[in-house]
Amino acid sequence: MKRIVYGLLATLSGVVLLFSYRTSLEAVMPVAADDTAGSTTTVPAPASTSSSSADASGSTGTSTPSASPSPSTTTTQQNTSGLADGTYTGDAVRTRYGNVQVQITVSGGVITEVQVPQYPNSNREDQQINARALPVLISETTSAQSASIRMVSGATYTSQGYTQSLQSALDQAQQ
Repeated sequence: MKRIVYGLLATLSGVVLLFSYRTSLEAVMPVAADDTAGSTTTVPAPASTSSSSADASGSTGTSTPSASPSPSTTTTQQNTSGLADGTYTGDAVRTRYGNVQVQITVSGGVITEVQVPQYPNSNREDQQINARALPVLISETTSAQSASIRMVSGATYTSQGYTQSLQSALDQAQQ
């Protein structure tokens, strides 16, 4: 009889502990990274994220951010859409899992290409999440032509950092 009572109490205690476990102690909002040149590493964008066009160096699907900490901007002409043609690199945004940086190419006042030179990829889980999330975010960007895009479920921090960096690049394109 005592064994049954102890077993029920142990089971009840385990269930209470299981349901009271908090998976996230605090929500950490992404903030702009302080140093985008020296402390971050650059990784190529996933192969499925770029179109068949090549950048100035002839490579596709990869991007190299500028060596200076300030974002690189190449402007050729202003269009009626408000976006000037050129390539714009947004600020690197620090998220809980690493920096996210977006680079857009504007042609004819339309975002024609989006690359992500920096994104969290320090472990296998980050790589799997971002291999799925980045193509969706890039597709949303080219469809919406703005930073008002839908977040990717399961990649909340990357999505938030992506939209902030994208907005930074769009702000540069509108100047």
